[in-house]
Amino acid sequence: MPPPAAAGAPPPRPATRRNTELALVLGAVLIAVLGYVEVGVNIDGSVPSGAAGYGAALGVLALLAHGVIRWKAPYADPLLLPIAILLNGIGLVVIYRLDRATPKSEAAPTQLLWSTLGVALFIAVVVLLRDHRLLRRYAYLGALVALVLLILPIFFPPVYGSRIWITIGPLSFQPGEFAKILLAVFFAAYLAVHRDALALTGKRLWKFQFPRGRDLGPVLLIWAAFVGVLVLETDLGTSLLFFGLFVVMLYVATARSGWIAIGLFLAAVGAAAVGWLSPHVHSRVTAWLDPLGSIAAGEGANQIAQSLFAFAWGGVLGTGLGEGHSILIGFAAKSDFILATIGEELGLAGLIAVFLLYALLISRGFRTGIALRDPFGRLLAIGLAAIVGLQLFVVAGGVLGLIPLTGMTLPFIAQGGSSVVTNWIIVALLVRMSDQARRPAPETATAPETVPAAEAQE
Repeated sequence: MPPPAAAGAPPPRPATRRNTELALVLGAVLIAVLGYVEVGVNIDGSVPSGAAGYGAALGVLALLAHGVIRWKAPYADPLLLPIAILLNGIGLVVIYRLDRATPKSEAAPTQLLWSTLGVALFIAVVVLLRDHRLLRRYAYLGALVALVLLILPIFFPPVYGSRIWITIGPLSFQPGEFAKILLAVFFAAYLAVHRDALALTGKRLWKFQFPRGRDLGPVLLIWAAFVGVLVLETDLGTSLLFFGLFVVMLYVATARSGWIAIGLFLAAVGAAAVGWLSPHVHSRVTAWLDPLGSIAAGEGANQIAQSLFAFAWGGVLGTGLGEGHSILIGFAAKSDFILATIGEELGLAGLIAVFLLYALLISRGFRTGIALRDPFGRLLAIGLAAIVGLQLFVVAGGVLGLIPLTGMTLPFIAQGGSSVVTNWIIVALLVRMSDQARRPAPETATAPETVPAAEAQE
């Protein structure tokens, strides 16, 4: 037990935990490299020739990100970066394993390039964004840009029934992934200013108190515009994500549990209406209600059925990387259904480990939000963590047959450049905000307490 501090002495500075972060980052890289080696050994009986290059590339990216945090955000949460590195590394290993079953359609090299871009943007955000409260100035502009990004795919041909992609030559990206960050910033900025009016004023109906229309109206109209565009694009997954984000942040801002009940009711009504009116969504609901119906009809196992077979075949410990058959799922094995490969080849134990990594990442985001002193930062951190949690629920629920399939990508793991880049930006924002939350207050023994300009406007 350390001796008590002398009277009048300043309190000891909290530990930065950067060495802990470095050890965890190196461990995450090592686990990913060992997974890469296991794929080669199980398939070819030897270590793959690209193992050293893969390990070096992932290690350089990890060390660069760690070095920037040590330089610019020394008090940041030490778990955020290692978890992101490990999840990204697991994704690259599983995609490489599926590439071995589809040699004419390799995706791992492209995914590594997108991961490199994501880490580069991570570094840019940590270096350039000195204070997260600066984002409040651009909240409304960001909402407008996000709406434009969501409208653009309408003018491009649909891909697998949904208009969510912008394709220019050989390149394609999903603008809705970037829009969710901008929408979280807008919700945080608006609700930070109007949280008292939303929580304390309005009319009471039965057990619920509804805020005044002039307080809730603007944010509700913008949210409705976003969801309306997504419904036109038959992008049910992103619609559900945006709706859940809106309800979660409204609940955090007002502390009224009634919004959760109202949100669940409206989500159920909206999902039922879209499932009945949209043929594309209706087919997914039908497959969810009877995943084995296609087999009984003589059409073979559909994607949901193959996914359930993969989870069942994996058992507790899995078949081993490279020794499963989840590629039978088809074209979506590397994207929408990549969790089925993890469940089959790493088993229930590996699946739980992956879920625990996500849970730890989300909980550290919530902890960062709770520790922040300004309402905008608190709402933004919780909103960003909620995005990861909601997306995980939607993807895992669809693949496991708990809810209808929505076509979203598993954060950091699934194939998809837009998703990887966006999630690295989310982690960068959480790193920057956690540094602000854990940083010791400046010593002002005699100076009067000052209020930051961003908080004084509230």
